[in-house]
Amino acid sequence: MKTRLIGAILAILLATAGAVVLIGYVRTADARAADGAEFVTAYVVTKEIPSGTPAEQIGDLITARQIPALAAVPGRVTTLAKLAGLVSDVTLMPGEQLLSSRWVDAAKLASGTVAVPDGMQAVTIALPVERVVGGTIKAGDTVGVVIAASVKLGSSAEAPITKQAFHKVLVVSVQQGTVVTPKKAATDALSDPVSAVMVTLARTTPDVEKLIWGQQFGTVWLTLETAKASETGSRAVNGSIVFQ
Repeated sequence: MKTRLIGAILAILLATAGAVVLIGYVRTADARAADGAEFVTAYVVTKEIPSGTPAEQIGDLITARQIPALAAVPGRVTTLAKLAGLVSDVTLMPGEQLLSSRWVDAAKLASGTVAVPDGMQAVTIALPVERVVGGTIKAGDTVGVVIAASVKLGSSAEAPITKQAFHKVLVVSVQQGTVVTPKKAATDALSDPVSAVMVTLARTTPDVEKLIWGQQFGTVWLTLETAKASETGSRAVNGSIVFQ
């Protein structure tokens, strides 16, 4: 009986000692980890930032967070003032850290190209300057696409209709100042050359088909449609609506 009692007491003492040692080890490990866990400030995207967005307009689209230094991405933006005068050269998604390498001079972006988003295609159309906001559109902008064409609705005869087909289409690249010569007129005399702009847009397969149809069988106009532009109120417009 005494032997069993002594064994039980020893077992309790050993268990207690083990627990004390374990707790001490964990606390020491936590202290060591805390000593080496340096925290730094990182600017993180909270709402999508479209390509071409000026740095001065991202205040409501980002937040500053304290993160472990090990999680900080090399080249992250540490001071927003360093982005003054720059624009994003790609679309930035929520959760990303702001990186200096993704911000460029607006003039450089205007003369360059932006990446085509995954799942989309690039398609190029040539338009007179008056149909591309006077030729001011640049790579990274988002545009609205308006198509005007004569179409047959039901059993009625063909009638001219205009409608905004797409909203906030990404401009991949722009080639300014291309000169084209119109087809011969009825008099066989050539018209004066006109300036055209080659605009490359990023669209999905169904949208590419509609865009090419509009370019081939009608006329296409581009509007400069910013991220905050309203998309409501679009409708098919014909003469009866215009002159109501």
